[in-house]
Amino acid sequence: MRLLLDSDDDHAVHRAAYQWADPARGRITVDPTPHTTSPAYLALDVLRAMGRDGFSRPEAERMSTDPAWRAVTCWTLAPDVHEAIVLRAHRLTVERLRRLAAWRADTGIRLTLLAHTPEQADEQRLREHLTAAGLTDVVTVRGTTAVLGAIGPAATGRRVGPPPRDHAYPLPTVPRSGVASFRADCWRRQNATDFAHTDGQYRTGYAAARTWLARTLPPQPSAVGGIEPAADPTAPTPWNLQETEALRLFLARLTVSSPSPQHTVARVRGAQAGFLSRSLLLNVPDDLTSRAGPGITTVPLTPRVVHTITVRLPNPLRAAAIAALLFTGTDTSLLSMTQIASVDEAHATVAIDRDSRIHIGEPPGPRHMYTVPPRARPLLRAAVEFRRRTPRAADNHGLFANCFGTTPRFEALIADAGLPVPALAHPHSGDDWHTAARCWHLHTPAPPAPDVLPRLGELRP
Repeated sequence: MRLLLDSDDDHAVHRAAYQWADPARGRITVDPTPHTTSPAYLALDVLRAMGRDGFSRPEAERMSTDPAWRAVTCWTLAPDVHEAIVLRAHRLTVERLRRLAAWRADTGIRLTLLAHTPEQADEQRLREHLTAAGLTDVVTVRGTTAVLGAIGPAATGRRVGPPPRDHAYPLPTVPRSGVASFRADCWRRQNATDFAHTDGQYRTGYAAARTWLARTLPPQPSAVGGIEPAADPTAPTPWNLQETEALRLFLARLTVSSPSPQHTVARVRGAQAGFLSRSLLLNVPDDLTSRAGPGITTVPLTPRVVHTITVRLPNPLRAAAIAALLFTGTDTSLLSMTQIASVDEAHATVAIDRDSRIHIGEPPGPRHMYTVPPRARPLLRAAVEFRRRTPRAADNHGLFANCFGTTPRFEALIADAGLPVPALAHPHSGDDWHTAARCWHLHTPAPPAPDVLPRLGELRP
């Protein structure tokens, strides 16, 4: 740890510390709130330096001392904040320094304290506080010139303000055709520009299905998962439990970034064509756009959406809860069943075992599988870390228990997030569409088919 002693209280030192900071690259400068000695306020100052200052609004939910410092630790580990400069270190109390020491021990962050000590007594008191807080391995730098050199050059290319607004080409209403005629109907009914975009989504689904099946094509049917093979060897055979879970995850991964239900329908129809080319029948609900789930009642987690979440919701649990609502598009009653162990180690999937919790004693069924978009994975990682660092936490405890538990808390979450949630604006009964999807082995020779569909000709019928 470094201790920078600015005995001249030079304004250039303050300016250099602020210009050095770049939260997007893991470097922050913390300016403690004056006239307060509360450790909770210092934690909020650290969160503010990270860009998570939603608590500053009068109606926002507050965090007490321990949850606030847990949030600091989790947000440090998740997006990899690795350096911090704390200003006005000569005003820090022993308790505040102990919190900083624990933060450093838990995360390994490189901590720099910047103090202004014009008198020898000020420096002596600061060193006594550091010793009482257990911060003894301190490298001291004195003098304005040496301090400016220790801080380093200003950050370049630092982003100011939120990312640009999102944009996606809107697709027209797509025909309600089955997989056999969907592409041809789009070609006949849409103009050349609209069809090019629709067909791009269709071919994306087709290529994704072919690639996924080539890597994970299930073995021939067996009794695995409680499903016996058909008596007639030529009859279609349904996929077993493990295959069904894998299918749900594939469909969620295919559509989670879809900007509209029309894009989703085109991708799913392309995936159905890809399955048919491998002698597999993928059946999805006929009323696909009236269901809930990935690509229908979800919101793509673009940089602007993630920026809004992290700024307005400094509590990792609440940030991950609103992100889960947006990328699953499912009902809160299902999300409330999410356990800590439901999130895999890579924070890339969420598996919710609803059936075994509702129908106790019955054989397990396929879990509800959701893929976590890459931009949301740091949020899930921070939430899991936060919950595991909570006293008396276990892997079977609810991950979002404090977010969806009561109506007032849930309404406060939505108000603090300030983002539209399609699954709440247009609630749907029944299972999500990808949970209702089914697949069968057809036991017929696979026709020759390319892994990537060619583009259709420019001639219009």
